[in-house]
Amino acid sequence: MTGLRIGVVDVGTNSTRLLVADVAPDGQVHALDRRSVVTRLGEGVDATGRLADAAMERVFAVLADYRECLDEREAQRAVAVLTSAVRDAANGPAFQDEVRERFGLDAAVLGGDEEARLTFLGATSERDPDDPATTAVIDIGGGSTEFIVGRGRTATFHVSTQVGVVRQTERHLASDPPTRDELDALARDAREEILEGLPDDVRTGVEHAIAVAGTGTHLAAIDLALEPYDPERIEGHVLTAARVQELLDRLAALPLAERREVRGLHPDRAPTIVAGAVVLREGMAALGLDAVEVSEHDLLRGAALNAARSAQPM
Repeated sequence: MTGLRIGVVDVGTNSTRLLVADVAPDGQVHALDRRSVVTRLGEGVDATGRLADAAMERVFAVLADYRECLDEREAQRAVAVLTSAVRDAANGPAFQDEVRERFGLDAAVLGGDEEARLTFLGATSERDPDDPATTAVIDIGGGSTEFIVGRGRTATFHVSTQVGVVRQTERHLASDPPTRDELDALARDAREEILEGLPDDVRTGVEHAIAVAGTGTHLAAIDLALEPYDPERIEGHVLTAARVQELLDRLAALPLAERREVRGLHPDRAPTIVAGAVVLREGMAALGLDAVEVSEHDLLRGAALNAARSAQPM
């Protein structure tokens, strides 16, 4: 086996993402194309229990572009992973079928165990598999936030908490900019959910943490004042707890129109970045961490590695 060209689409609650990569037999991943568009599939799901027609059409429009990219890049296998919003929605199965049939993607709704396994695999794929440190991967999504704990490249514990950035923004942040009372209510909600989900022995045993997904990477980009976005500078960037609080205070003080202009923040992330910063702060506090490392390596990479391992050359 000389390696495979894999395409992975992650249809998340807040964004729809694409990775096209060559995966070598030894697990090395060479990314050829990586894209992300905020599609907000989970908009309103918390209140209605269904995926909205307009939200699904936003995703379908992006998938049409991604299908063209997959064809141009001659991907040998193309998979789609569907996460929190689709799991939670009554019409999620019909949406999954349409993704599969219209766009020729091997689409699967990931259960919590599988999503955690693939996310941890992606986040730790370039790390020493014999590292004895207990590491937590914090994956802040639109509908939920996953905490995955393990050693080396093996997850030993995970929990999915209902504190995603779209969900929490819709529940708590009605004012522009948000009020102190709204921010405090969001923090209390997130803190209670996180502490309920993380047993004491898990929380106290974590030595290191990796933040993946849009909240962590965009906070890092703001911290670095990146324009344009540079994945290589994001990878491994360290955010201290104090810096997360400073960034939160700055972002929460701005009305949405001004937040969209912040250097390093994609305008489409502006509506949910405040909630994301609160969730990251509360997650770090629950784990007793003074700092977190930010990584671009996440579910997409884990799903690509998994697809390559289970496929044969075509």
